[in-house]
Amino acid sequence: MNLSEMRTRVRRDLHDEDADNYRWSDDELDRHVDHAVRELSAASPKEAVTTLYTTEGSRELPLSGLDGLVQIEAVEYPAGRQPPRYVRYSVWADTLTLLTDRTPGEGEEVKLFCGCLHTLDAEGSTIPQRLEDLIALGAEGYASLEWASFATNRVNVGGPDTWHSYLTWGQEQLARFHRRLARLSRRASLRARRLYVPAQEPMGQTEVQGP
Repeated sequence: MNLSEMRTRVRRDLHDEDADNYRWSDDELDRHVDHAVRELSAASPKEAVTTLYTTEGSRELPLSGLDGLVQIEAVEYPAGRQPPRYVRYSVWADTLTLLTDRTPGEGEEVKLFCGCLHTLDAEGSTIPQRLEDLIALGAEGYASLEWASFATNRVNVGGPDTWHSYLTWGQEQLARFHRRLARLSRRASLRARRLYVPAQEPMGQTEVQGP
């Protein structure tokens, strides 16, 4: 599915198919679709693998060139070994630091297993087909809330309570959207994804950490 197809789907659900009298412009619906895509990406990002290269003697790697990065799941270093070697790391701002005793040489490969933003544009989509209806659901909710806000205290051909109907329906759609996102996020957290030793082990309930 591409963006145009998603927009058509959202218009159909919103009963906004009169091309001569659209309630929402294409740009407005595209903005609401993008909002839903970004929320989906936060809950269940696109899985990706990218390779960075070390600088002689430095354990720091810049992340500023990684567009759409949501999170880092694991770091393999040195890359290409069998079995793979996953190392501890820390991230601060746009810099990843390898927490290893090994001193990097020049141009060594570091493989990052990442979660990234999904895309939905004119060319296509990275969103799984089973989640396309979830994007439509979120976009419809945000579009309805926008129209309710716009229509408040205005004369509406559907009657004075039209804005309230859109407000209520939009809130219900977004509630369903966020419930499904929460379930999706919990399922993702149950997968076996621990490929590395974390920078700091979780504290037990009986442990106390001093200043």
